[in-house]
Amino acid sequence: MTSRFGIVGGGAWGTALAQLLAADGAPVRLWAREADVVTAINAEHRNPLFLPGAALSPSLTASGALADLAACDALLIVVPVPFLRAVLADLPPSDAPLILCSKGMEAGSFAFPIDIARDVAPGRPVAVLSGPTFAHEVAAGLPTAITLAAADTAVADRLAQALARPHFRPYVSADVIGAEIGGAVKNILAIACGIVDGAGLGLNARAALISRGFAEMTRFGLARGADAETLAGLAGLGDLVLTCTSSNSRNFSLGQGLGRGEDAAALMADRRSVAEGAFSAPVVAAAARADGIDMPITDAVARLVAGEIRAGEAIQALLSRPLRREGR
Repeated sequence: MTSRFGIVGGGAWGTALAQLLAADGAPVRLWAREADVVTAINAEHRNPLFLPGAALSPSLTASGALADLAACDALLIVVPVPFLRAVLADLPPSDAPLILCSKGMEAGSFAFPIDIARDVAPGRPVAVLSGPTFAHEVAAGLPTAITLAAADTAVADRLAQALARPHFRPYVSADVIGAEIGGAVKNILAIACGIVDGAGLGLNARAALISRGFAEMTRFGLARGADAETLAGLAGLGDLVLTCTSSNSRNFSLGQGLGRGEDAAALMADRRSVAEGAFSAPVVAAAARADGIDMPITDAVARLVAGEIRAGEAIQALLSRPLRREGR
């Protein structure tokens, strides 16, 4: 029975998940790297750095020591992918399941979070949580549905029952790779949609980009063994629609700044707002090139966040591509 959850990561999403699980008074332990986050959660029941405005349950406590999560029955891992391997390696020994909430691919290895977890913590049960979830809405108790994927669906079923709340509905899937790809690629496409908005190109252009971006996600996913149903579900299309249509998305907001002509490095310097798509874009673009998969939108975003081109150049390059049959 899973009764005591630990959250590894004190950003907006980690804090929202912790509040979701602690809202009914259940004890939840959160690890955060930032000492000011730990202090604020314990003393004020707030996280003003990453989730301002959210009142947190007194049953949610924070620590800066991973060892303090040793007694937890399950751990939700909510740290950016570039730091995931190091954090997992520092976890206290346990056979408690890991629920991976990070989205992206690791540079160099092209590993998804599930691959990293299996490498660093072999034999430990692992699942992937992904879907349309703005952190501030989850923390406020607003309703949503999400995919919980695991190769062992018995593990996923058990975790889904423990995570479920009247306003938070996990749907179980065995397609781990589809959930991982949906989460990684949708963040990249959200940056692209933000660029369209920031450049003032209109809603028609954004709708077209979402459609063509979903085609990229599908090509990449199917080539890597994902199920089309997963990519068209909560972890793929559902999350894509959410993050591509609102400035509440950190990735969309980053794209808006790029679309207005602002400097990529300056936009990404704020530690309070980590746009995972900025880390994922170069890695996914490189993986697609290595596999011979055409992903022009992803490639353009990768070049933009690297500062190689400006938004106007990327837009012009995409608009001047040869016409082709839809679906290719």
